[in-house]
Amino acid sequence: MAVVLSYCKPSPPLHRFHRRCGNLWKKQNVRSSRRSSTVTAMFWKSNKPAKVREFDISLRDYPLIGSDIEERSRRNVISFSVVSSILEIPAAEWDACALDSSEPESYNPFLMHGFLSSLEETGCAIRETGWLPLHIVAKDESESILGVVPLYLKSHSYGEFVFDHSWADAYRSFGGRYYPKLQCCVPFTPVTGPRILIRNNPRKDQVFDAIVSAMTELAAKLQVSSLHITFPSGAEWNKMKEKGFSQRIGMQYHWKNRDYKNFDEFLMDMKQSKRKNIRQERKKIVTQNLKMRRLQGSEIKARHWDSFYDFYRNTTDNKWGTPYLTREFFHDMASKLGDKVLLVLAEENDEPVAGALNLIGGDTLFGRLWGCRPDSYYPSLHFEACYYQAIEAAIELNLKTVEAGAQGEHKIQRGYLPVKTYSCHYIFDEGFKQAIDEFLVRESNQVNFVIKLLHEDGPFKEKIE
Repeated sequence: MAVVLSYCKPSPPLHRFHRRCGNLWKKQNVRSSRRSSTVTAMFWKSNKPAKVREFDISLRDYPLIGSDIEERSRRNVISFSVVSSILEIPAAEWDACALDSSEPESYNPFLMHGFLSSLEETGCAIRETGWLPLHIVAKDESESILGVVPLYLKSHSYGEFVFDHSWADAYRSFGGRYYPKLQCCVPFTPVTGPRILIRNNPRKDQVFDAIVSAMTELAAKLQVSSLHITFPSGAEWNKMKEKGFSQRIGMQYHWKNRDYKNFDEFLMDMKQSKRKNIRQERKKIVTQNLKMRRLQGSEIKARHWDSFYDFYRNTTDNKWGTPYLTREFFHDMASKLGDKVLLVLAEENDEPVAGALNLIGGDTLFGRLWGCRPDSYYPSLHFEACYYQAIEAAIELNLKTVEAGAQGEHKIQRGYLPVKTYSCHYIFDEGFKQAIDEFLVRESNQVNFVIKLLHEDGPFKEKIE
């Protein structure tokens, strides 16, 4: 298989050192400054005249060594292929890998074929938007799928929620080109979960090692600056360090269900001032003549999705500037995920005025998107739709956790405490990697310190982890 990329001549290297890197990363170490050409774009949006060059992205086979004497006498192999659409992989095979990679109670709807294929089929995560799918498939000698990896060749850093724009700026300041890069993730989704999806088998660890090697081999063949794995599981994050990946931590705010029977029981765990504030915010919903509804699966009609898309666009137009998701995505995703979709709607005189999208996992409710009618303002409605309704739903569904998305310290006083998130970064340039590693040590110390402080001054009557 070959992939077609656009090429331009590299920018001339700058005759200075980046003051943050000192002598750690000298300009002669930047890969692109030593070549006659480098990858700069893969889409029609390249700012410079480009010539097209093809890259062979076929991957070599990797041996599997058996666990007993008879198996050790012969060497099985794993073969790898790279596909440009998840639709080339049977849904049942992909989902089997995703399910086997998680604990049964940790089912993650974002890793399922239905969610990822909806992103591609409705024009969200495709080449034209800067997300060229290059999913890796691992098979044994009988052509059975052993594992899959959601992987994208990217021309930017948007829609990832692990921010590396400053890395790209530093790389460019030395005449290098940071983009394109390889990104292993669920597009537009800051939700932790396994990223290397492997079927259960006695040699699962060997398959994992082989897939990681195949990923770095592909990155080297494409001559990209880096390979990034964002929001992996903690177990994957730990394994990646010995594979040469730089480790990064981040922070989100999650709500934990401590076997609450109802919302009031949860409130009794809160400090008096926080409990009073929440009750006052919830009362505002009633005084504004708003009615909250939670719709699941087939209860959500096409008209509801059309209304929610308008709310979503109002949020993106005012906050982000560019919507990542299309109207068709919501319809298609909902039809594939069924009862795993929970839509919270706020209605005024039976007309939807705001909404919050959630997906239901094995033991977690994942809050994802929020939006409101553009011509109205409803005090405290965002907190009700996104946080309090999610808590009530989690209690009713007997779920352990609510993950309310990225960022937002305002979630703390509403019962959501800080937790760590993870990412791994394979940087090819050794000098740049050393500078990044030093930065990550300082950043990790700061994140750990902030998490500790926020827990010590948390919203609960007693310290709750």
